[in-house]
Amino acid sequence: MARSSSEYLFQQVTIIGVGLLGGSLGLVLKEQGLAKTVVGIGRRQPNLELAVQLGAIDRFYSEPQEAIRDSDFIVLATPVDTYVSHVQQWGQHVPSGTIVSDVGSVKGRLVFDLEAILPTTASFVGAHPIAGKEKSGVAHATSRLFDGARCIVTPTSRTNLEAISKVRGLWEKAGSEVLSMDPMVHDWVLGAVSHLPHIAAFSLMHALKDVQDTSSETLHLLDFSGGGLRDTTRIAASSPEMWRDICLANRENLLKMVDQYIGQLQAFKQLLKNQDRAGLVKNIEQAKVLREGLT
Repeated sequence: MARSSSEYLFQQVTIIGVGLLGGSLGLVLKEQGLAKTVVGIGRRQPNLELAVQLGAIDRFYSEPQEAIRDSDFIVLATPVDTYVSHVQQWGQHVPSGTIVSDVGSVKGRLVFDLEAILPTTASFVGAHPIAGKEKSGVAHATSRLFDGARCIVTPTSRTNLEAISKVRGLWEKAGSEVLSMDPMVHDWVLGAVSHLPHIAAFSLMHALKDVQDTSSETLHLLDFSGGGLRDTTRIAASSPEMWRDICLANRENLLKMVDQYIGQLQAFKQLLKNQDRAGLVKNIEQAKVLREGLT
């Protein structure tokens, strides 16, 4: 039996950027019956056609104004440095009462900038589902991507309360634990626990390449790598363009955190130079205890 319109959380959702996160969200919306219609917009038609085949969207458009015309929920799922230009392009055409949200891992000033661009009849609710894979693109999308993940919602003092409730409800239905956080605090926290580890993984791979390049040995170092290296550098296989944008968008926090990390490496280096057996044990033991405390 056909569902009535009132049974849906949203009547029409527009996903701008139907990749891994946008496509996975589309699958959740369709499988959970949270949206009557899901439409997409993106740069590459073959990707959008695949999204339709996979059931992540019902149809797609080439013009943003067409895609958002009848939507009561719009999701930005493109690289974070494109958000402002996207909303500047179509923001004034957003239907009254529509909620605009995102899935980006940087918030900070971006939330306030988007609020300022959108008309007062629309609401922006920043959201960051802490989920993903090293593989990008809608071909890797899955409705289970957000199961058990945390999703941070970043409202401000002017965010519409009903809009916050709807966005929280969406991510809870997607299987996420939803938390609220100030946008600026979000960037400080994620800079430490997500962005810095990616920088460490990128840098470690470059360090190993440098060791290989300066070695007179003919052996290929990475041929002898085990689970430790693979586990430590797994996230180095992430999208270069996406992480370029994240690093630059959270630049100020990351510069401070990189300094902290360099300080820890220097301290460990000094323990090695001093052959400080007790100091090494203490350092590693403290790290072990901290690691075991991760949930």
